[in-house]
Amino acid sequence: MEINFTKEYLKELYQDGKTSNKKYRYQKDIIKRYKNTIDKLKAAGKIEDLYPIKSLNYEKLIGDKNGLESVRVNDKYRVEFISSIEGKEPNIITICAIVELSKHYS
Repeated sequence: MEINFTKEYLKELYQDGKTSNKKYRYQKDIIKRYKNTIDKLKAAGKIEDLYPIKSLNYEKLIGDKNGLESVRVNDKYRVEFISSIEGKEPNIITICAIVELSKHYS
């Protein structure tokens, strides 16, 4: 999948392992797992490739987060994103726009 970041701090966390925005400070373990989760998303060709990876716990969100999808970083955090498909057979690309790194159930 092609990965896009909707917020600068998400891109900084992935590329640099830290962010200049003090509002978004995370423990090193969370950042490491976040990067690992983004790498798994990158390696997937399409959303369906995420289904068998049980540790990601892929799900489409409902309620006030309707339209978003998520995968788990750990028991407490998840990556929320919007996926879209572009192109025509056989050159279809799934684009994953990372929206948030959030605490689950908050």
